[in-house]
Amino acid sequence: MQLSASLENYLETILNLFEEKQQIKAVDIAKRLEVSKASVTEALRALAGKGLINYAPYEDITLTAQGITRAEKVTLKHKVLYDFLFGILGIEHEEAIKNACKIEHVISEDALDKFIAFLEFNKIHCKEKHNCSEEFMSFYKSRKK
Repeated sequence: MQLSASLENYLETILNLFEEKQQIKAVDIAKRLEVSKASVTEALRALAGKGLINYAPYEDITLTAQGITRAEKVTLKHKVLYDFLFGILGIEHEEAIKNACKIEHVISEDALDKFIAFLEFNKIHCKEKHNCSEEFMSFYKSRKK
């Protein structure tokens, strides 16, 4: 099932809020995403229609099993991309967050798998011998001169 980037962001936000406080209302989502309550209601209806959340006005919002799986997948993409952008490429924290959020919605499974493999490779092989990230940054800075 194809979801828009916006609906994926709602799922990710619902999962994050649930991990923080277990009881989620539409107003919590609106505050977190800095959007109107009307926008949240529209998105919640769409997610409920796809069987990803349980939603009724004025009730707590919960993820279905399928919703949890999908939200965890989006969250994993975000984490992997952020770790690569921030931890490997040395991109500033806020910029890495923004870019990870944009890329997570379009990255293919194969590309994501390669990002994950690279991060694992870097963690195992580069940290034992030398710091690949520092070496990369030196290389990158030398190119800019």
